[in-house]
Amino acid sequence: MTQHRHIRQQLLSPIVFLASILAGASITSAVESDHVLARRTPVVEVFAAAKDTVVNISSTQIVEIRSPFGLDQFFEDVFDLPRKPRQFKQTSVGSGFILHPAGYIVTNAHVIARTVEQKIIFADKREFDAQIVAVDHENDLAVLKIDTPEPLLPIKLGHSGDLMVGETVIAIGNPLGYQNTVTAGVISALDRTLELNENLSFHGLIQTDASINPGNSGGPLLNVLGELIGINTAIRGDAQNIGFAIPVDKLRRVLPDLMDVERRYNIYTGLRVRWDTPSRVENVVPDSPAEHASIRINDVITHVDDQPIKSGLDLHILLIGKHPGDSIRLRFHRLGRERSTTLTLAQRSRPDGADLLALRFGIKALPLNRQMVQALGIRGLTGLLVTYVEPNSPADRVQFQKGDILIHIGRHQAASLEDVGELLEHVRAGQRVRATILRVNGRTIFRVSAELRAR
Repeated sequence: MTQHRHIRQQLLSPIVFLASILAGASITSAVESDHVLARRTPVVEVFAAAKDTVVNISSTQIVEIRSPFGLDQFFEDVFDLPRKPRQFKQTSVGSGFILHPAGYIVTNAHVIARTVEQKIIFADKREFDAQIVAVDHENDLAVLKIDTPEPLLPIKLGHSGDLMVGETVIAIGNPLGYQNTVTAGVISALDRTLELNENLSFHGLIQTDASINPGNSGGPLLNVLGELIGINTAIRGDAQNIGFAIPVDKLRRVLPDLMDVERRYNIYTGLRVRWDTPSRVENVVPDSPAEHASIRINDVITHVDDQPIKSGLDLHILLIGKHPGDSIRLRFHRLGRERSTTLTLAQRSRPDGADLLALRFGIKALPLNRQMVQALGIRGLTGLLVTYVEPNSPADRVQFQKGDILIHIGRHQAASLEDVGELLEHVRAGQRVRATILRVNGRTIFRVSAELRAR
């Protein structure tokens, strides 16, 4: 009996030994886990939550070079060579962040200025060609659009009206092409002015000492809750750790116009809501879907399709992807009581863009088709090909040429004649309108400001 007990103990001892090792490993693992958790600072938490909302933007500009002494033409004439200037591609790197799961991305206007191709690169190396939705050079903001097979993770929008000097901020971006770089610092000052030249200056900027370098432009500046409070835009090259960001409230203010969801999706609500908190109705167009849904001025909209909203921007974002005939459920407060209604989206009436281009600008144009884009070799290009310029017209006076491609009017894409019609419909005679043009023969992009005519 004693012998049997001894044998059994011998058999069990390896099992007991292994169990003791596993128990010790579990204790060690738990200790290590606690150790990691103790080091998990708010900066770590913010980066982990926001890193997949930040993208790298690679923009390409095609530049032509000719000999400064006319030698290109000399050799072309002597050796009967084709007169084709040498061209090379300049690639610039910037940052951006996902605004909406449908593929809308925000960056700086200067990141994509004078570029013909934009590529969005994610941290997992996925790449997508992007189209420019709208550009606001005065506020250095731009909206891009990509098409992805699945919804994207958007950034959390915060507010910048209650920022405190000294509070911790986190910047994420792609400085010098190093993707998903995180830096932290504090808000150094508020309401700063940055003068770039005698014609352009930015006001109300956030100053921060979080390290920002070339390539960070367009990336997010976040608070310790992981909310976007600013868009990194500039640095002082003659100093260290002096960077500037556009307050997110400025982005909130201009986004409804930049997105222009109703024009983009050809829908009409007849409703205008305050861009900031609360989402109070400012105007209801007579005989519009909003009036038919019994919405009144000063109603405060709280939900769209059971999704809570706090501002007009939230309403615009929730309209993305809607179509004429779709219905949305609205919940709102009126005189302290909660009410609900259903609003059916109408189809926008669209003016004749070809007529307005001829009337206001003095040009005729055709939309680019796939064959034209392939022939130009510029991926994702959208615009209108200028086929005729009326002599002494507004377009002629700012040197439009036949063969130019009209890319933008004002802030928005000139993707179709219908788009152009809506952009020009309310322009007054004598008003100056900016246009962005791609000159194909030289592959150069430039902006002009034309004074339009009434007729």
